[in-house]
Amino acid sequence: MMKKLKTRVVKKNINPEWDEDLTLSVAEPLPVKLEVYDRDTFSMDDKMGDAMFDIQPFMEAVRMRLGNLPDGTIITTVKPTRTNCLAEESHVTWTNGKVVQKMVLRLQHVECGEIDKGDKEVI
Repeated sequence: MMKKLKTRVVKKNINPEWDEDLTLSVAEPLPVKLEVYDRDTFSMDDKMGDAMFDIQPFMEAVRMRLGNLPDGTIITTVKPTRTNCLAEESHVTWTNGKVVQKMVLRLQHVECGEIDKGDKEVI
């Protein structure tokens, strides 16, 4: 089943930053797809691009039930490949007592663009 979450609209900015936390319940480690749109008032919104990432490495780290690790410990590293949208290496780490993953995603189906995904973590 597909779930949709939306961020707020950033108006009049050619380099928008959202800096929002969105919570998504995940039962299966399916790829997550992000879509970026340019909101239009009087016409259909224009799709600016999309990016997908595999949540499996993150889910596997969560299932390990880690504890008492030093802060900042790298649990696993995901490297950019032709089959993922990572713009750079992504580390799954133990940070402040939680499993966290920071990633920068390269948009697909556009001339250029990246999404700094920030941290995803289990709460």
